[in-house]
Amino acid sequence: MKAAGFAVMLSATQIWTLALGGEVAPAGGPPVPVLSEAQRDFMTWRFGMFVHFNLGTVAGIEWAGGYEDPALFHPDKLDCGQWADAAKAAGMTYLVLTVKHTEGIALYDSALTTHDITKFKNYRGGHGDIVREFVNACRARGLKVGLYYCFPGDYADAAHHNAPPPGQPNLHGLPPEAADDMAGFIKQQLAELLTNYAPVDLLWIDQYANPYTRAQWPEILAYVKALAPRCIVLANNAGDLQQSDALGFEFPWSKQLPPGGNVLPAEVCDTIQTGARWFWHEVRQPSDLQTAEEVVARLKLCHARHANYLLNVPPDPEGLISGPHLERLREIGALLRSGR
Repeated sequence: MKAAGFAVMLSATQIWTLALGGEVAPAGGPPVPVLSEAQRDFMTWRFGMFVHFNLGTVAGIEWAGGYEDPALFHPDKLDCGQWADAAKAAGMTYLVLTVKHTEGIALYDSALTTHDITKFKNYRGGHGDIVREFVNACRARGLKVGLYYCFPGDYADAAHHNAPPPGQPNLHGLPPEAADDMAGFIKQQLAELLTNYAPVDLLWIDQYANPYTRAQWPEILAYVKALAPRCIVLANNAGDLQQSDALGFEFPWSKQLPPGGNVLPAEVCDTIQTGARWFWHEVRQPSDLQTAEEVVARLKLCHARHANYLLNVPPDPEGLISGPHLERLREIGALLRSGR
């Protein structure tokens, strides 16, 4: 395989040595990095649920630009416990919530900005905290807690039908207050998450290599590690363990999986919806969802390559995993329990 910039082909003895925290050198190659206890634990999580839920859910757009009408967001039946129950019943061990996606709106009340959940006046009068509800629901069921945070990028333009209104700045996926110091603002919001909702098991970073803060990524990563040493930091699509605690594979985009023989921590993220759609869309035909057989086959292939599989199952605009999405998740769980 090719990972972390070198070839890795290990014997069973070498794999066992690595699992125990040792360092081994494959024939003809440099040693495999010594893994932390948290990394070794991460490799046992196996199956998780990605939860894409934010303004994009109600705006009907994958990349919200931040100027969509916040009044649209009123998940009157929101129940993070229902998400967690559905995940656990399917055999999942961890969940990852999109705390802040490309709209820049955090699903908690941030002290750094008003471009956060307080904009959602139709959800608990602007006084909600979906991150707290999510964290509590996961912990009550013995599930690992993962928080997703999207770094800046060029997400809003006419081609994506979400260009900023005339005279308004492009937010680039962050609140307006971040404009003069994106990396500094990101560090402060990550500190809020890692402190106020501790312990966080997994911090899932999207677009870490973006053109705006790419140079500061090592600094941000070191800052996070100083705050929460045991938190796994996964940089989406990272190909080495210098940039991320685990290799990342965004399957709907890259169509890549960890190679056979992989022994490094890795995760494959995927979505139950076809067409690389992450936020909720109404199911109009059977082909709008992956079949249970397809999902289980990919899950087993990931396991064979020592990778976790993070399957996105998005809640609907009312805040529930429902309808065909829920039924398909139940079919996946039943298929896994049957051993087929």
